Amino acid sequence: MAATNRLACYSDPADHYSHRVRYVLAEKGVSVEIIDVDPANCPGRLIEVNPYASVPTLVDRDLALYEPNVITEYLEERYPHPPLLPVYPVGRANTRLLVHRIQRDWCALVDQIADRRTADAVRAQARKELRESLTGVSPVFAEKPFFMSDEISLVDCCLLPILWRLPRLGIELPRAAKPLLDYMETNFAREAFRVSLSAVERGMR
Repeated sequence: MAATNRLACYSDPADHYSHRVRYVLAEKGVSVEIIDVDPANCPGRLIEVNPYASVPTLVDRDLALYEPNVITEYLEERYPHPPLLPVYPVGRANTRLLVHRIQRDWCALVDQIADRRTADAVRAQARKELRESLTGVSPVFAEKPFFMSDEISLVDCCLLPILWRLPRLGIELPRAAKPLLDYMETNFAREAFRVSLSAVERGMR
């Protein structure tokens, strides 16, 4: 049972926020029980530990965390190796700012597209905006092996779950986005990324 395990993660197997947390766990090689959750039918234990009954939720003994950025920052501090934030304050602040921008600019569009309650015209516009935005930033990925970094960071752990979902979202990047496409191909092949995929996510491609 999750209540007796030292570390458990309640996760929606189709949700990119849950995937982000699972990816950080996999990159750090953390032993954790992943508990798949249907958001429409939350288990009683999740409701007990999280007043919003939301996923992802991480339970570490008596501690329950239920916001993806809070969870990933906790994991970075709790399991510092391998590091997913730079050593120095300026680098750490810039990394956090990039995560914020991805969440505000791209995650918001992904959520619009994925929400079946969104009007078709709004979803189509969100697809267009996301495709154009990703294509426009693509040259940045030619400069370094990771997103504006020589080492993998929380930025990549936030971005790659979104990029994995592009076919499911109805988005195909153009050939002009080759640096980004190369980044995707290389990082999707990482062992930790493959480990982080749920069965649902493996079926997205």
